[in-house]
Amino acid sequence: MCSHQPPCPTPEGPAREAARLIAFHPEQGWGLLCNGVLVFEDTGELLPDGHCIAPHRAVTAS
Repeated sequence: MCSHQPPCPTPEGPAREAARLIAFHPEQGWGLLCNGVLVFEDTGELLPDGHCIAPHRAVTAS
């Protein structure tokens, strides 16, 4: 899917969020990376194979 050189990380790898953003819809809270991963503003992810990654935002103490 990615035509960048060097290629962006695959959707299966731990660095998948480092792929380039190719579509961004902040009004809807999501973006599409060139590796096919949908990233959401709550830090959740939807992988191209349909698997979901739960939000992993750091919890801050107040």
